[in-house]
Amino acid sequence: SRHLSHADMVAAGFRDENGNIPADKLSQYKNVPQGAATSVWCATSAQLDGLGGVYCDDCDIAPLVQPEDPRQDGVRPWACDPAAAERLWALSESLTGVAFRP
Repeated sequence: SRHLSHADMVAAGFRDENGNIPADKLSQYKNVPQGAATSVWCATSAQLDGLGGVYCDDCDIAPLVQPEDPRQDGVRPWACDPAAAERLWALSESLTGVAFRP
């Protein structure tokens, strides 16, 4: 939200006109330790030993969530689509002129 204007945050419902977080949204926000917890967990968890390419959420491996699911947590199927990843990689190489092949 650091890159959003006050008007954008009000329009999205993140803040009220006075700049306060609406009471019904308070449970959706994390403080600094809560926000850092998943990164620290990912860096130190034995549960992730030998795993790569997983999405993490709230100090755990994120569950796969279907597109129509209204929840805000988890990872959507398109983020785990190998064909889409390959197309994005090829596009990125094309746009930057930098190729990387292991």
